[in-house]
Order: sequence, then C-alpha cells, then structure tokens
Amino acid sequence: HGTHVAGIIGANRNNNIGIRGIADQALIMSVRAVPDGDERDKDIANAILYAVDNGAKVINMSFGKGYSPGKKYVDAAVKYAAKKDVLLVHAAGNSAANNDTEPNYPNDKFLKSGLFGKKYADNWIEVGALSWRPGEDMVADFSNYGAKNVDLFAPGVDLYSTIPDQGYKKASGTSMASPVVAGVATLLRSYFPTLTAKQTKEVIMESVHKVNTMVKKPGSDELVPFSSLSVTGGYIDAYEAIKLAAKKTGTKLAMP
Repeated sequence: HGTHVAGIIGANRNNNIGIRGIADQALIMSVRAVPDGDERDKDIANAILYAVDNGAKVINMSFGKGYSPGKKYVDAAVKYAAKKDVLLVHAAGNSAANNDTEPNYPNDKFLKSGLFGKKYADNWIEVGALSWRPGEDMVADFSNYGAKNVDLFAPGVDLYSTIPDQGYKKASGTSMASPVVAGVATLLRSYFPTLTAKQTKEVIMESVHKVNTMVKKPGSDELVPFSSLSVTGGYIDAYEAIKLAAKKTGTKLAMP
C-alpha cells in the first residue's frame, strides 16, 4: 500500500519503466504508522510529529477510520504541523459515506478550540476519488464525499503504480487519490518555494476543474450534481494550479 502510494507521488518519469510519478524529484519519507487494521491515534500523532521534525513539507495520509478516542493528540500534531508550515493531505475514505454526517478520522475539525481559536485546520486537504469512467460514473462508487468536509476529487480507480520487489499493479481507493493531490502540492512547493502550506491549499482549491454534470452519488444510483459532493465542486488540475501559483507569486513560466 505504501509503496503504491509513494510511486504515484514520485516514481521516476524518465527511465521508461512502469509509470511516471507526479513529482519525481520529491524526496519520500516513509513513516510506518498503521499496522494491519485501524491506526491508533497516538501513532498518527507521533508520525505527523516525526515527519514534521524531519523536514517534511507535504504529508500524505492514505488511511482513515470511523472513530477517534485520542483525537486531541492528533489535533495537537496537526496544529504543530501548521505552525511549522506543513501541508497535510488526507484520503476521504472508501465507504461511500457522507463525511458531513458520518465523520471520517483523522480530519481537519478540531475537537476543541479557544474563544478565538481556529475550529478547522487551514493546512489540510481532504480528497475523494474519481473513476476513469465518464459521465454519470465519473465518481468512484466507493468514495466518501461531503459538501463541507471533502475538498476536491482526484483520480483513484485502477491507478497503476509501484509495489515491492520491482513490481507494478493497479489499485483503487481514496488512498490512491490522496497522493495525486499530495504530488501536485509537492510540485507547487518545489517550483514556488515562497508558497506557504495555506497558500498551496488555496491554489489547489481555486484551480480545480469544475464539471457541470450529474453523477451517481457513491453507493447508489441517485443522480446528484457533481458540484454537490465537495467544497470546490471540482477535481485536481495540476496545469491550472501551476499557472495560478505562477500568477500569485509573480513567477514567469515558459508554458507550452
């Protein structure tokens, strides 16, 4: 699972083997935080802290669960990441559930906030999964969604990527969609190093490709507007994100 995710982000684009990752100059820090089964909150909190303290600028989190007894520890780690200007990208989940009504953890909503404190993390992106199928079947039938709690969608069905022992295979899940977004975030933060984590999120959110079409709501045959399934109503667009980042930072690019 971790090797497949890492390949989506950073597989070599120039060796004519297997696949081309999104940001093949990325340095991958593999942090094993999840055993076989659901992750423990203390392990996720410690993993985030470890990654931040060892130089991570983007943390991909392809895991999730429906309960969080130690959420305060995860929240503290998320706030620490924000303080250190680290972007967190998280998979929305594979239960065809509405994250607005059925929470998926970890998430960007803090358990507690002070009188003037933030209720939500502004260094967090929540990602749903797209299928390669067109029209009504554009959204992966397993993907979680949410007009308030899922930010955008990215490809997550039948993604071909790396596995151990020099192999490759197709895999599906919001676990595969999340590293697509993390890879684009890595591109942005490497091309435009002045962008903060918050600004990187804003660029990604503002540059999504919006589609005015009806799609099957995951887990059913009910047709709903694609725009109703996420905050942005769109899916990741690396090309537009880079153009927008260049505009915001005043950078001149030799675009094709």
